Amino acid sequence: MEKEFIELINNHRALIFKVCNLYCSYPESRKDLFQEVVLQLWKSFPGFRKASANSTWIYRVALNTAISNFRKELKNPEKQSITPLEFEIPDILDTSENEEGQSALNQAIEKLTEIEKAVVMLYLDEKTYDEISDIIGISNSNVGVRLNRIKNKLSQLIKTNFNEY
Repeated sequence: MEKEFIELINNHRALIFKVCNLYCSYPESRKDLFQEVVLQLWKSFPGFRKASANSTWIYRVALNTAISNFRKELKNPEKQSITPLEFEIPDILDTSENEEGQSALNQAIEKLTEIEKAVVMLYLDEKTYDEISDIIGISNSNVGVRLNRIKNKLSQLIKTNFNEY
């Protein structure tokens, strides 16, 4: 059972890292969340009936763990020291439009709720509505409604960010 679990984790490491990167800003927090996700996967592995794809199950556990962790941190925010890197301002002439667009999108995604972040991540991962529905635990039609609302919200957030500068 251990070998099967380790192989499963190794095959889906990128998926777990993606969830951790979405919900944690600091490298240490990401490492902690990664370990917590793996622990939760290990605890639930014996009960995994393989009724869904391995990636669907891993997404579900990882997102639930990340969202729970995110909510805990909101209640008890961790004090972080400011590093010199956070004061570095990139040279505007060196950034391309594509990087600016990606940066604006990332900043807008940061402002979404934890569920909205999960839906966007799965959508950007090219998951089908059926897969997103299965992972998040909402109806197929609700996935479409949420995605439209999220796209509109992201559009507004990006416009607001560009108007501030």
